[in-house]
Amino acid sequence: METVTVGLMPEVLPLGIGTWAWGDTLYWQYGQGYDKASVREAFRAAVAAGITLLDTAEVYGLGESERLIGEFCRDEPKPLAIATKFMPLPWRWGAAAVTQALQASLDRLQMKSVALYQVHQPVSFLLSQRTLLHTLAAAVRAGQIGAIGVSNYSAAQMREAHHLLAEVGVPLAFNQMPYSLLARQIERNGVLATAQELGVKILAYSPLAQGLLTGKYKATAPPKGGRQLNPQFGADGLFRIEPLLRVLQEIGAQFERTPSQVALNWAIAKGTTPIPGAKNAAQAIENAGALGWMLSSDEVAALDRASQHLS
Repeated sequence: METVTVGLMPEVLPLGIGTWAWGDTLYWQYGQGYDKASVREAFRAAVAAGITLLDTAEVYGLGESERLIGEFCRDEPKPLAIATKFMPLPWRWGAAAVTQALQASLDRLQMKSVALYQVHQPVSFLLSQRTLLHTLAAAVRAGQIGAIGVSNYSAAQMREAHHLLAEVGVPLAFNQMPYSLLARQIERNGVLATAQELGVKILAYSPLAQGLLTGKYKATAPPKGGRQLNPQFGADGLFRIEPLLRVLQEIGAQFERTPSQVALNWAIAKGTTPIPGAKNAAQAIENAGALGWMLSSDEVAALDRASQHLS
């Protein structure tokens, strides 16, 4: 299986771990059903399985996700590729605000540098894209950032970011986008094609559609918590995806893999790097089962057909 280069860190496997839920008490209800001990075990299980790319952000748990990762990494001898994100909030303006936010993330992570620093949203209020990206390029030259990425950027916005960074000789490495069998918009709106043209890699967030592709949610038993706000988790939405789940189960049976492992392998086969979440060791181990094997082109095509009208 091919590896992915993230900044100046060693190459990583094409599967990371997303840590939005680590410390987030609002949407994910951290502290209810899972806690610091369980996400620490998720961290350990993922790293033991060879997964060394961890994605976080300054807004995840209002910084708690970064703090947890920093604590966990202190006792881990293996080199890890840590990716975090800057949120261009309306009251941030000027290069100093960018520099201060980066340093605050590094302080929470207890690190001198991160492998990847991403712009969380393409927002330009009091801070222009040129100022933002040129400031990040200076941080690359200073050794604080290994690579620069963006997140939720359209094809045109990604092309602009690529151009602005090229002005100062720094490549745009990643665009982090929602991508799964239930969210294939980047195939149709030009993002995937533009990324391939520019040499920008796609980090696929929510690659299991927040658990819809695991098969554990049923129309007769909708989920609790923040997922209730998502109409896809309603009875109609869950009923609608049942044919796709059957295809995932059928293909998985051939490989002795679960539906979620097949769904993640599909995202890898599409040339992206999925970053599923994990709240405990069992989920981290489950995710890692997507590695070490590959779907055939016919199986990828079958999943494409089964999901083509679902996003």
